[in-house]
Amino acid sequence: MTTTEYNLKPVDRITTGAIGSPGKRVFYLQARKDDQLVTLIVEKQQMHQLAEKFEEFLAEISKGSTDLPDASSDYKEKDMTLEQPIDPAFRGGLMDLGYDEEADLLVLVVREVEPNDASIEMASIARFWCTRSQMRSMCQWCLELASRGRPICANCGQPIDPEGHFCPKSNGHKR
Repeated sequence: MTTTEYNLKPVDRITTGAIGSPGKRVFYLQARKDDQLVTLIVEKQQMHQLAEKFEEFLAEISKGSTDLPDASSDYKEKDMTLEQPIDPAFRGGLMDLGYDEEADLLVLVVREVEPNDASIEMASIARFWCTRSQMRSMCQWCLELASRGRPICANCGQPIDPEGHFCPKSNGHKR
């Protein structure tokens, strides 16, 4: 197994997207710097959690630097679409956020899901350096994209498939 490192500093764009029908979608995280395009496969839950944690992280940064301008969450849907070709470098596992105060850049670090026989040192890694506004826009887009999936059962909180839903809280009756 070969370890590959991607270090896009700073990115020209960063986005997330999904391909497929709700319930069968594959989610991607994608960043570009100049002519280098890096696409990773990610889980919807990972991206949703990143969006939530980012706001907490941003609040911490703002506490330490009161003179920072607000990060914009504005985006245009057409600008957030995935670029072709969709050729994933690896499947993302552990994600982490960091901040370079001097450059006012965030770094999103994504490590490859480790194969059973590999150690974390052998996992590929991607570092996407972006502005606070780029990250906030991507996170807002992520939440919008996630909301376009299957409806959620109000009773059990699980997704409802178009064919029906076996709800454990309704004594097994389909909804």
